[in-house]
Amino acid sequence: MKNLVIVESPSKSKTIEKYLGPDYEVVSSKGHIRDLAIKGKGGLGVDIENNFEPSYSINKDKKETVKELKKEAKKCDFVYLATDPDREGEAISWHLAEVLGLDVNAINRVVFNEITKNAVIKAFDKPRTIDMGLVKSQETRRILDRIIGFKLSKLLKSKIQSKSAGRVQSVALKMVVDREKEIRAFNPIEYWTLDAIFNKDNKEFKTSLKKIDGSKAEIANQEEAQIIYNRAFNNDFTVSDIKKVVKQRKPKLPFITSTLQQESSSKLGYSAKRTMSIAQRLYEGIQLDDEKMGLITYMRTDSTRLSNDFVKDAQAKIKNDFGNQYLGSYKVKNDEQSQDAHEAIRPTSLKNVPEEIEKYLKPEEYKLYRFIYYRTLASLMANVKNNTVTITFSVNGLDFTVNGSQMIFDGYLKVYSMYDGSKDVILPDFELNEKLSYKDLISEQHFTEPPLRYTESKLIKALEEQGIGRPSTYASILDTLQVRGYTELKAKSETSRTKYFFPTEQGELTDKALQEFFHSIINEKYTANMENELDEISVERLESTTALRNFYEQFEPLLEEAYEKMEKRELERTGDLCPECGGELVYRVGRFGKFISCVNFPTCKYTQKIVDPNKYVPEKTGIMCSDCGNELVKRKSRYGKFFYGCSNYPKCKHVENLDEEGNVISVVTNEEAQSKKTSKKTASKKTASKKSSTKKSTTKKSTTKKSTAKKTTSKKEKKDKVVNSEEEDK
Repeated sequence: MKNLVIVESPSKSKTIEKYLGPDYEVVSSKGHIRDLAIKGKGGLGVDIENNFEPSYSINKDKKETVKELKKEAKKCDFVYLATDPDREGEAISWHLAEVLGLDVNAINRVVFNEITKNAVIKAFDKPRTIDMGLVKSQETRRILDRIIGFKLSKLLKSKIQSKSAGRVQSVALKMVVDREKEIRAFNPIEYWTLDAIFNKDNKEFKTSLKKIDGSKAEIANQEEAQIIYNRAFNNDFTVSDIKKVVKQRKPKLPFITSTLQQESSSKLGYSAKRTMSIAQRLYEGIQLDDEKMGLITYMRTDSTRLSNDFVKDAQAKIKNDFGNQYLGSYKVKNDEQSQDAHEAIRPTSLKNVPEEIEKYLKPEEYKLYRFIYYRTLASLMANVKNNTVTITFSVNGLDFTVNGSQMIFDGYLKVYSMYDGSKDVILPDFELNEKLSYKDLISEQHFTEPPLRYTESKLIKALEEQGIGRPSTYASILDTLQVRGYTELKAKSETSRTKYFFPTEQGELTDKALQEFFHSIINEKYTANMENELDEISVERLESTTALRNFYEQFEPLLEEAYEKMEKRELERTGDLCPECGGELVYRVGRFGKFISCVNFPTCKYTQKIVDPNKYVPEKTGIMCSDCGNELVKRKSRYGKFFYGCSNYPKCKHVENLDEEGNVISVVTNEEAQSKKTSKKTASKKTASKKSSTKKSTTKKSTTKKSTAKKTTSKKEKKDKVVNSEEEDK
């Protein structure tokens, strides 16, 4: 008996086929095979008047794939559907069953959370039917996104030249714009602080004023600050209180999709999109010696649950490696919106210690895998214990405090210290009523700060906290905001490396239009409630047509009013003519911001960059390059530092580094630059050679046969899924 197994990604099909043996052939659908058609009234692929009946068509790039799948299905006795373990994967299985003429009620749906031999074999022992609740939920989401995406995008394009709108995308934009409005409207308030610096036993420490005559210290201006300063000036302080307590810090829970994206951004500097791309590779499988296996469980999850088997193995490892005192308790904390469909993101096997398999991984894969591995292990370890002390120093009714902390048990930090920034603060020993003279008394003026703009991780956290969208869509949503030219992710200054979301002029215009006419549905509360309705559909407590009808009855009148009343924005003219066709030149907005193009686009494709007047322009120096004789020019690095570079760059790489006063502090000649480049290449080749020789020595000799048996796949085929999100509906 021959069985056909259909998975989504080509990169894992051979691995799974090897696990299952000769009676199984594993092929890939390469993601979605069909989508809502672009036909019918409004090109929606949805018959709104007929209970929102969807109409599907095979994706153009999947016609050959479907043809091959039908051919293979006819040759086999039984077809298993083993697409990913989420709503999207469930929908893909249903589409496959429909297109291939399979019984949708057959017990042929196989779900596994990790690509390891044990997990795959167990999954095939317990197949089930397709979960139609999940399918209906995904279909409803798709229809909603298609209606909003197509209809709103068409409106915005015709009225204000914006490229698209979306159910979640537009709410994320609203949050970015609202934050910018808060910052602009913010009025800073003056306040003052008073600190006393002490030195005892050769240890210097700073205390801060916390209370004035028993009340919270609040100093509004310089006059008040001077009065308080005078009360402490030239007086000895008395140790009035010493509080010592043992505080415990609990380990963080294992990663879910959103926390992995957030923490990867702040700790590793990876964008959400990059994080998910790396995680996908770790999930699908890495070649280790003569075996390819998935290193982590499925990376699209909102559950912190861990399997009993894994917890048991982890506890045994912790006990064996570190001792009983490092064992912690197993905790699960899921939000109300969590589907708990499968486990948290964890290593598939604790035997795959990051340091031992580093040679098989790319640097970015190693960093992310190591983070996931030790985060999961740490979540099952004991609390960190710190001795903390708070000492109060008093003078004339003023109370100054300082906090000290010393670790007495490292607990989960035994394995997680590299991701923890806490440090011991050791204070001298003190006794009650002890007198102390200060070394310095510092009064400083401050102003309250406006709220910070969203970083990528903070915006993801805000979306998650408000129940907007799903973690698996966050990366594409944030990327779309930038691609559409609605936001820019950039640092506040040239010397800062932290990037924040800034709304563009077009982004603010788009949000303004949407809030003027669609504020009742493009908002955080409505969108979160819609997510709850989709969850209700998935467990068959709500009819999809009911949810769609309720939405459309509210949406359609708003759309009609917007077409009637929304002011049309004409393209801004530059006052110049196109050098190619003579038409007027106008300003447009693209992915990389504002630019100039011909009004006759797309007939005339002339474009022109807008020169930023604030951008630093290299200056001539009149100094000749000692390497090639051309003139040196003064340039500015991306970190805001000035240097002299040869005008003949890149042919001549002569550089003279400058200090803050403009004096030359070091020179890099062509010879030194070339030497450095060569040494880097040599080091890179040695590393690659070392990895290659390690892999060769551990693989079987019969590689020729294997390599010829491998099928080549195009870049399109390597995609795990075609993301069917509202951001594509424009």
